Amino acid sequence: MRILHVIGDLAPESGGPAKAGFEMARAVARRGHEVAIYATDFGQPPEMPRDRMRDGVRIRLFPLQHPKIWLASWSLRRALEADIPGFDVIHLHSLYLFHDWVMRDLARRYRKPYLLRPHGTLDPYIFQRRRLKKVLFDHWFQNGLLAGAAAIHYTAEDEMRLAEPYVHGAPGVVIPNGLDPAEYARLPAKGSFRARHPEIGNRQILLFLGRINFKKGLDVLAAAVGRLKREDLHLVIAGPDGGYLAEARRFVEEAGIAPRTSFVGMLQGEDKLAAFADATLFLLPSYSENFGIAVVEAMACGLPVLISDRVNIWREVVADGAGLAAPPEAAAFAERLTEMLAEPGNLVRMGQAGRAAVARRYDWANIAQRLEEVYAAIIAGKRDLT
Repeated sequence: MRILHVIGDLAPESGGPAKAGFEMARAVARRGHEVAIYATDFGQPPEMPRDRMRDGVRIRLFPLQHPKIWLASWSLRRALEADIPGFDVIHLHSLYLFHDWVMRDLARRYRKPYLLRPHGTLDPYIFQRRRLKKVLFDHWFQNGLLAGAAAIHYTAEDEMRLAEPYVHGAPGVVIPNGLDPAEYARLPAKGSFRARHPEIGNRQILLFLGRINFKKGLDVLAAAVGRLKREDLHLVIAGPDGGYLAEARRFVEEAGIAPRTSFVGMLQGEDKLAAFADATLFLLPSYSENFGIAVVEAMACGLPVLISDRVNIWREVVADGAGLAAPPEAAAFAERLTEMLAEPGNLVRMGQAGRAAVARRYDWANIAQRLEEVYAAIIAGKRDLT
């Protein structure tokens, strides 16, 4: 099969969509298919080739143009218009962006089936945000794009349930994001992250890792840790600023934990693995999270997790014994946090259960086979993708 992924960008600071977009493309390419990704060059260094092969996937990047907030690129549009006839199926990522407007018409013109991945934008918490602006986009192109999809690609059952009122009858299929467990099998020696941040001392590390933006529940996180009033805990907040860093710092100050909090910026590669290795617990109290790849990364590293019940894989995490969940409220989160820290033996067992769950549920090698089956069914015109 010839498969084209179209996504706004592949910048590391964009977080989950960019990471998962490339990795799912790579996983399917490893099964012998011809896979390409077309995106803008947002967040890419000038020296990065704009047309290259990476791990069997052809990546073409196009200049970002105005309006940049929409991730617009007119050269991307021209390339899609020219190249779409050569592909069998299209996989679109995220909603309300320039490439969605382009693809609504091109997919129809060339009669190409497409799988549409909303990345949580159809969760009511996000769907209702800036609704007036979105209504204009809905009537302009987004409703038509949703209605015309061969299927909507969700990454969790909860995401599909929440989105159902807004998809205009399009069928859905649940295929989780994944990772390569081998990349997390060997962690840096314990203490290496702590050594780079001497302000932590011997305190236990509570780790948040993700984009610092409005939906991540950083107000809940700071208030919950503050409620514990424990001098032996240190909060590490890692991730790129999504326009919310000043607010996050304010939350920490108001909670009285600024001396026991480190903002360490975005972590990648060995630095990220070192943080997972040294942490006692991973925390994600999001108000909305369609999947939460950082949760799965923590589990792959044997780190127990405490997440909100708005992270759409929370039921699976709890059922697998890899961690606990609570509403995104400071009191509830603090209660669960206290419960987990009181039983170190349980934390070890949760970490072991998390590793096993990742191997079973979230290995790209297995997920790629399911993607392959769905692509083939879509190309054949089937509506039942179960």
